[in-house]
Amino acid sequence: MCLAIPACVEKLVADDSAIVNLDGVRKEISLALVEDVALGDYVIVHVGYALQKLDQAEAERTLTLFAEMSAMNDSQDMLPGDDS
Repeated sequence: MCLAIPACVEKLVADDSAIVNLDGVRKEISLALVEDVALGDYVIVHVGYALQKLDQAEAERTLTLFAEMSAMNDSQDMLPGDDS
């Protein structure tokens, strides 16, 4: 299964690249596949490439769902009586 993640563009750099924020992790990605990306835009990122732009509301809904799934997974990993 492949997973593409919404990320916010924080800095545009040379050669069709950008620095994006992936939940606090900053990563340089390629913008070669997407046109007209500006600071503050959200893009869908997969293996270091922006695949498309995404509106902010949809990006925030998707990121909220990812956070909820992660929290559910974390709570399921804890065994009864496990205090860690």
